Amino acid sequence: MTNTWIIAVDPAVSTLVELGRTIGGTVTAVVVGNAVVKGVDALVRIPLAEGTPAEAASPAVAAAVAAEPGDVVLAGNKPAERVLAGAVAALKKLPVLYGLKKAGAGTAELSRFGGIAVETCAFESAVVAVIDGGVEPEGEAPNELTGPAQFQAATVTSVDKREVAQVNLTAAKRIVAAGRGFKAKEDLQLAEDLAATLEAEVACSRPLAEGSEWMPRDRYVGISGQQVSPELYVALGISGQIQHTAGMQDSKTVVVINNDEKAPIFAGADYAVVGDLYEVLPALTQALK
Repeated sequence: MTNTWIIAVDPAVSTLVELGRTIGGTVTAVVVGNAVVKGVDALVRIPLAEGTPAEAASPAVAAAVAAEPGDVVLAGNKPAERVLAGAVAALKKLPVLYGLKKAGAGTAELSRFGGIAVETCAFESAVVAVIDGGVEPEGEAPNELTGPAQFQAATVTSVDKREVAQVNLTAAKRIVAAGRGFKAKEDLQLAEDLAATLEAEVACSRPLAEGSEWMPRDRYVGISGQQVSPELYVALGISGQIQHTAGMQDSKTVVVINNDEKAPIFAGADYAVVGDLYEVLPALTQALK
């Protein structure tokens, strides 16, 4: 039977738990620190002393993850979890699967070339994968066991915090994405207004995040940005090059507004509006209120 192990520092692991359920077998979370992780079958907690970074617990995590051949070890795509997953792979000499989409008993589907192709691979040993964690799962908190106290010699001596508003696009059910069809940064308010009406998150194509820097990089959807699969994706003034569409191709319903009827983005649209977004957006937002 294939079992799943989840390495967690942050409690937002719903995607990992869901994947574990599709794999079958038991789902065990190895949690570093005080995070409350629900919805799993078993939990091994590794307490952290004050001033000890989570990454220092890598020997303890590797010892707690008792993965057998064929098991899948998952970690959320966050800094501490990535380090811990890498340590487990290195210490246990396990292969790392990049771009994991699905997994089963000895098989996995991997996203390739920015999501435009899928590779199927087979494995006999346990494997490690890092994917987006999702949100905090529902369910009951299981009984806990205390993990081994094996730590690297590391101490946090100072912390420099910067308050930055962040969004978890991978967990968003609705997304309104802006592209180069907007002429000025202040015009993005049109997208914000529509998003507020739809109770959606605001995202963007790469040029608005890495070119003009009108929006933070964590809002960028694309090959090297966020990979999203919302119920509704509204693309505003986005041409639809593969660099962008590879990041949103799993969206359930796609609405496109663009003044260029030949824009590639229309090929993947469920609903399309050819028109000036400066005229269409205010009218659409008003109609939805």
